Amino acid sequence: MEPIEIKQVIVYRRDLKMRKGKIAAQVAHASMKVFFDRGGLHRNDLGDPALIIHLTEDMATWVEGLFGKIVLSVENEEDLLRVYEEAKARGLPCSLITDAGRTEFKKECDTCIEGWLLEHLDEKDELLDPPKKVPCPICKGSGKVPNPTNTTVAIGPAKSADIDVITGPEGLVQTKLA
Repeated sequence: MEPIEIKQVIVYRRDLKMRKGKIAAQVAHASMKVFFDRGGLHRNDLGDPALIIHLTEDMATWVEGLFGKIVLSVENEEDLLRVYEEAKARGLPCSLITDAGRTEFKKECDTCIEGWLLEHLDEKDELLDPPKKVPCPICKGSGKVPNPTNTTVAIGPAKSADIDVITGPEGLVQTKLA
């Protein structure tokens, strides 16, 4: 089998221990975002939408060819961001996905204690003993709020040699096949 000349490499973080479906979604987001970042939605005179994407020569070759993709993983956010910064510094098409944190990446609500606020005063401003619990308006009583999290980076489509300098076996950032 011949080596892939033009490919896209997608890297995700192992330390997040994402479900397989979540990994698949994040990988798909990263792959598509590389293209969407290079274009935009335009409408013709009739108002019909069209997506116009400005491709590099490598991207055009990839789109017309076999769509070679490789999914790798890194140990942590530091390595993920290093992959992204190295790709950007080399002028390679790349994208960073920051998940909104609405489903899997939640953190404790800083406003409340386990979903509750403690009201210490009654309607006459007199001290309540014990304080009354009221649901937290920030987390709606769940005790958790979204925690935006960097999950995935896509590099390319670009020449394999240009990407491998960053993510290959002897690359700048240690990666594993996923």
